[in-house]
Amino acid sequence: MTAKSPHELIQLLSKIEQRSIVRQAALPELEEAHQYWEGMIFSLGDMRLVAPLNEVAEMLHFPADVTFVPGTHSWVKGVANVRGSLLPIIDLQMFLGGKPVITGRECRVLVVKHQGIFSGLLVKNVMGMRHFSQEEQIEYSISSGGLLDKFVKTAFEYDGENCPVFGMFALAESAEFQMAAL
Repeated sequence: MTAKSPHELIQLLSKIEQRSIVRQAALPELEEAHQYWEGMIFSLGDMRLVAPLNEVAEMLHFPADVTFVPGTHSWVKGVANVRGSLLPIIDLQMFLGGKPVITGRECRVLVVKHQGIFSGLLVKNVMGMRHFSQEEQIEYSISSGGLLDKFVKTAFEYDGENCPVFGMFALAESAEFQMAAL
């Protein structure tokens, strides 16, 4: 390879620039990037809910050793040692006024860490994570008349159904949730 003079290099770069400009016209235009909302879909009883993904610290199987804590509400399943930290396990379905979650292979614990609250929420099962487009967001207008309404402000359409967005942080901040003792 022979060394080129600075003048020859400038001419070569100029030719490359001209070819790039001509070929650029044939490229497709950049489409606007869509904003997606991410959530974790889970079920309580027969109802599907979605939690904001940024409000779920992690998802666990139901711990093998959960120690009962006397003097607490029946929705407090107990505490479990998870990697050296004591994690209170709360039956979310019972807390919201439903029947207890039957612990088995499908049930999961969604961990919430918010403003000093570190809790595991026992749910019937988790269907996975989903990206929702803003067009799928709908107004939440179904009222259960119970405690659930306090933690749901909006919903997304999912498989032809309304999937309410359950605010995990709103739950952690609520006085009802923080008063686990009888």
